[in-house]
Amino acid sequence: MATTDFNTSLPSIRQVQTWIKQKPTVEFKLVTGDLIIGQVFWQDHNCVCIVDSNNEQIIVWKLAIVYMKSRSEAVLERGLIPREASVEVANID
Repeated sequence: MATTDFNTSLPSIRQVQTWIKQKPTVEFKLVTGDLIIGQVFWQDHNCVCIVDSNNEQIIVWKLAIVYMKSRSEAVLERGLIPREASVEVANID
């Protein structure tokens, strides 16, 4: 009988489970070239369900995913926010 349990020792399974719990915005690049952006709702052995900005559920086969990364990582990678950025808060009295 085939097991239905996830192998949680795999880093990719743990990462997606973390995204399910923390609900960051994640981008998925597909082999078709499409880019899907949303929050990971669930995963099983074959698929990942992503909820997009229109609150629609999109089910993607894992074999169709080229890469997946949290949107905050994508913003840093593209240089939209400097990695060493600092914020100062003005004291208004």
